[in-house]
Amino acid sequence: MSSANAQKTLEISSFTASLPPDLATAVEGTRQAWDSAGSTARLWSEDASLWTNTDESQWLGWLEIVDQQLAGVSRFKALAAEIAEDGFSHLLLLGMGGSSLCPEVFGMTFGKQAKWPELLVLDSTDPAQIRALRARIDPARTLFCVSSKSGTTLEPNIYMQYFYEETQKVVGDRAGQHFIAVTDPGSKLEGAAKSLGFRRLYHGVASIGGRYSALSDFGLVPHAGMGLDTEKFLKRTRLMVEACKHPASGHNPGVSLGTILGAAAVKLGRDKVTLVCSPSIFDLGAWLEQLLAESTGKQGLGLIPVDREPLLEPAGYGKDRVFVYINFAPDADPQEPAIAALEKAGQPVVRIVLKELYDLGQTFFQWEIATAVAGSLIGINPFNQPDVEASKIVTRELTTGFETSGSLPAETPVLEQDGIKLFTDKANSDALLTGNSPTLGGVIRKHLDRVKTGDYFGLLAYLPMFPEHHDSLQEIRKKILKAKQVATVLGFGPRFLHSTGQAYKGGPNSGVFLQITCDEADDLAVPQQKYTFGVVKAAQARGDFQVLADRKRRALRVHLGKDIKAGLQKLHDLVSAAVEH
Repeated sequence: MSSANAQKTLEISSFTASLPPDLATAVEGTRQAWDSAGSTARLWSEDASLWTNTDESQWLGWLEIVDQQLAGVSRFKALAAEIAEDGFSHLLLLGMGGSSLCPEVFGMTFGKQAKWPELLVLDSTDPAQIRALRARIDPARTLFCVSSKSGTTLEPNIYMQYFYEETQKVVGDRAGQHFIAVTDPGSKLEGAAKSLGFRRLYHGVASIGGRYSALSDFGLVPHAGMGLDTEKFLKRTRLMVEACKHPASGHNPGVSLGTILGAAAVKLGRDKVTLVCSPSIFDLGAWLEQLLAESTGKQGLGLIPVDREPLLEPAGYGKDRVFVYINFAPDADPQEPAIAALEKAGQPVVRIVLKELYDLGQTFFQWEIATAVAGSLIGINPFNQPDVEASKIVTRELTTGFETSGSLPAETPVLEQDGIKLFTDKANSDALLTGNSPTLGGVIRKHLDRVKTGDYFGLLAYLPMFPEHHDSLQEIRKKILKAKQVATVLGFGPRFLHSTGQAYKGGPNSGVFLQITCDEADDLAVPQQKYTFGVVKAAQARGDFQVLADRKRRALRVHLGKDIKAGLQKLHDLVSAAVEH
């Protein structure tokens, strides 16, 4: 190895893997086949036949984006200088999925920078969550970044309507100067930004899908806007880009990771990718979840990412997982002993070590390559999301109907007891409500008993994403994890609809789902619309459940009413009784 190449190797995130013999053999065979077919060169030449030979070549703009961004890095510096000079206290990003998850990682990882605004992200239609965010900011000192690739995504558009009106109340006709937009050229949002007098408009790249857009303007405008050194970030990322061009998969960190994930799933059924991130970079898992699930989970195939799951002793796991530990080197991470125990027990463990926070860009690119490679091995198109679109269609039908009739269609619970209502479709009802007098506890127990070896259990919560609700749901999750010894996932709606929801509906039919909804204690109007944010959230939950049912998923909806804290405690008690039965 030349001294220059050795230096580059030292500067990229380290990557090692401890694999059991059967997986090591499968990975070695996969790599040999990949290399003999010249597949890395085919990937970089944008050869659609590497996947399903449909439209994949139209979605590979992310391969070259780092050099393009470096060539135009002066515009990010100009934005950072302008924002610092204007003295904004907050930069509030209004987006969903690929437009929001990467900026959220930046905001939570780096925190507020001196002289620049604190970066906050809104990706929920929950009225209580929106109100809490509104109370946290002063619109007169906030810069809003409306981020939507298509410009037609429901959530960013109604966020914009709400916060534009709130800003107008404070600054009048200068409201537009408090807004910037990131969208694809010619989108509906571009037209709105121009007509409302937004201060800046930034364009995405048409050939980059949302979940691969972290290194495009969708990620870098917020990165620069919060005062980070975008040029340094891109230069460090470019080292990984070059490393991922290596033709030998064993020396290519992106391809090497992708062959492990793909071979594990296809050849050994290890399709649960369990993500463990150091405390300083804990939010990275939320971005990785979307990339893996939305890219690979379709046609009954795919990888199921598992993020922020409590770690067990090695005996608590089956043979359906690959563990990926992403460690920030300066952290004293309390999770390290558990990871070492998993390695010792023979579970597959991949270790990625970031030397500094600016290496996050390297991680983004390594995983984008890995996901594209895994998608090729699984045999799907990793750049579309058919089941996400299905949920959007149902939601749109419901909100459009509300505009006409003033209400959502009436619902009848299959069971109501102790202030909790249960809803499900006929097939699931027939499986769960058997016997003469079904009870709430009995139905929950039967639902949990449907979880079998190799399955995973999903908590899909349409609740405010507040820490206390997250903690309560994590306790429920831990009960199920320990009792059933299967992978568990937790998502807050509607954000997971633009992320992991694709895999839950289109991936392997190994998920058992408990959707959790509530009544709105205090709803919030959407300016210029008849529907409210609460109506939108309810429509999204119904659309989500309908597509789960249409895909013959094992799913049950628990409706808590208005008192979420009390409802979650009841649910915790019901789950505890069910798993201890």
